[in-house]
Amino acid sequence: MPYEVKSLNEECGVFGVFGSPHASQLVYLGLHNLQHRGQEGAGIVSSDGKQMYQHRDRGLLSKAFANPKDLQRLVGDYAIGHVRYSTTGQNSIQNVQPFLFHFYDGDIALAHNGNLVNGTTLRRRLEKNGAVFQSTTDTEVLIHLIREKIQKGFMTALKESLNEVHGGFAFLMLQKDRMIAALDPNGIRPLCIGQLDDGGYVIASETCALDIVHAKFIRDVQPGELIIVDRDGLHIDHYTTHTQLAICSMEYIYFARPDSVIHGVTVHNARKRMGRLLAREQPADVDMVVPVPNSALSAASGYAEELGVPNEMGLVKNQYVARTFIQPNQALRVEGVRRKLSAVRGVVAGKRVAVVDDSIVRGTTSKQIIKMLYDAGAKEVHMRIASPTFRFPCFYGIDVSTRHELIAAHYSVSAMREILGCDSLGFLSVDGLIKAIDVPDAGDAPFGGLTVAYFNGQYPTPLEDYEAGYLASLNEQEKIARKERLEKK
Repeated sequence: MPYEVKSLNEECGVFGVFGSPHASQLVYLGLHNLQHRGQEGAGIVSSDGKQMYQHRDRGLLSKAFANPKDLQRLVGDYAIGHVRYSTTGQNSIQNVQPFLFHFYDGDIALAHNGNLVNGTTLRRRLEKNGAVFQSTTDTEVLIHLIREKIQKGFMTALKESLNEVHGGFAFLMLQKDRMIAALDPNGIRPLCIGQLDDGGYVIASETCALDIVHAKFIRDVQPGELIIVDRDGLHIDHYTTHTQLAICSMEYIYFARPDSVIHGVTVHNARKRMGRLLAREQPADVDMVVPVPNSALSAASGYAEELGVPNEMGLVKNQYVARTFIQPNQALRVEGVRRKLSAVRGVVAGKRVAVVDDSIVRGTTSKQIIKMLYDAGAKEVHMRIASPTFRFPCFYGIDVSTRHELIAAHYSVSAMREILGCDSLGFLSVDGLIKAIDVPDAGDAPFGGLTVAYFNGQYPTPLEDYEAGYLASLNEQEKIARKERLEKK
C-alpha cells in the first residue's frame, strides 16, 4: 500500500509588523502579496500594548476581510497575520491562523508556515498529560510545549520547546508588547526582516511582501535564530547553534514570487538560470518555446534565449483560477486545468513546440497541456521541465501527501513520455538545479544549502513520525541506496 502522509501539510505565509500606528492595515497589504502561498484562510491578530484583537475567516484575504470593520477593529501598533493552505478535510475556521491563546499570565498569538515531522508524537504525549487541543494543526503543539515549561520563564520555555519540535518551520508570535520569530535549524522555510520608514519592523515569509509596505530589507532570518522585536528595537538570539542551511528548493522552483529574494538569490534570476541549464542538458529542435504560465515564465525565457528561438505566448492563463497543484483533490485538479489554461491556435498551429514547465508532480496538468497544444494544431510537442524528477514526498510543508501520487516515483522518463503523450520529455538534473540557484551563503552545506530530497530522497532531518511509512514506500533498490548513504554518514 502506498505511504500516505496523514497530518497537515501546509504551504502558508506569515507577516508581522511591530511599531506602526497602521500595523493591521500594513499586515493586510503584506498578506496580499503573500496570497500565492495560501488561499483557504486568512487572519490577523493585533495588540495595542494592553489588549489583543483577532479576526480570521476562511477563503481569500479579500473574502476573510470583506467587511471593512473587521480590519478597523484590529487596533494597535503591533500585528501579525497569516494566509493558509490546508489539505483535504482540514479547511475549518478552527485551523485558520493566527491562533490567539488567553492565559492568566498573558495572551499570545501564533502563526506558522511549515510542518513538524514529530508533531503527532508530541501531540499524543501532550494530550496524555492533559493538554486540550482546539485545532487539528501541528502549530498548536508549540504553545502546549511552552505552557508545559512556563514555570521556567517564557523565553526559556520557548527555547526548550523549539528544540523539541522538528521539521521545517517558521513561527511568528505576538505578545502584548513584543513580536517573536523563530526559524528551524535548516532554514527550510523562508523568513526575512525589514524596516519601515518610521522605524517599525516587519517580518515576512518573502521579500515581495516587504515591498508593498515600502519596508527596507535588512536580512534573512538564519537557521536556528530567534528574533525578538520590542520597544527597545530588534534583538537577535538563538535557540540552537546546531544548524545547517537547507532551504526548500521548491521555493525557488515554484512557490515563491519571482520578485522575491531568498538568501541573496532573486527567484526570477534563479528560474531563468534553470531554463538556460535545462537547454544545455535537454535541448530540443523546435520552432518556438511556450511557457506554462505563470511560475514557468522565467525558466522558459532562459530556455528560449539559450536555444536562440522565439519565446511565444502559446498558452493563456485565466488569472482568476487558483493553482491546480494546490487543489485539495484530484477531481478539482483536473477541472482546474481546463478552466485555468487554453492554447493559442494561431501561435502553435503547424509548429514544433518546446513547452517549459517548472515541475511535474502528479502529471495532471502536463498531460492536459500537451493535449491542448496538439488539439490547437501543434506539429510536435516537446516537454521540458526546469527541475528534476519529483520522486519523493515533502514532509516540511508542501501538499505532496502520497508517494503514489508522484508519477516520477513509479515510471521512467521514457514511460512518463508515453503516458503524457509528448514527442520528448526532459528534466533538469539535480546538479543543474543546485548550480542554477547558487545560494551565496551556502558554504560547505550539502547540495548547495538546499533541500533537494523531493528529487533524490536525501532528507536534511530525520523523518520521525513518517519514518516507518516512508521506508515501507521504498522499493528494494531505494532501500539499498538509503542504507549506503546512512553508512557513509
